Amino acid sequence: MVNIEAWVWWLMAAVALGIPLVLTAMPEFGMMAAGAGAAAIGAGLGLGPVGQVLLFIAVSVALIAVVRPIAARHSVGRPQLATGTEALKGRQATVLERVDAEGGRIKLAGEVWSARALDTDSVYEPGHQVDVVEIDGATAIVM
Repeated sequence: MVNIEAWVWWLMAAVALGIPLVLTAMPEFGMMAAGAGAAAIGAGLGLGPVGQVLLFIAVSVALIAVVRPIAARHSVGRPQLATGTEALKGRQATVLERVDAEGGRIKLAGEVWSARALDTDSVYEPGHQVDVVEIDGATAIVM
């Protein structure tokens, strides 16, 4: 049987832990792979088997305890970029032709849109500023 040094085993463990990291995108595997890399360095510097295992555990747990909460904080609450018709909701527009429940025309984001009033009793005359509540197909619903 071939006598392989301990640091090589730790490097193989680091690579083995890196495979599920790539396949599952779970960063914990990467942190444990870093712990195995630290244990490989310890083995290369002459650290005993118990020290290698303790170094692996210490580095892995420290990375998981410190890096994981930071990463979780940064992944939550990212502002969503509104595009398309979602970006038009909440914007103001100028009435070009009378807008009521039946329809009308507005100027929204530099373009002329067909529009209708959200409230069936509301009527908006030309020049009036309205808020876009929703986009229904090619028609802006305003109030």
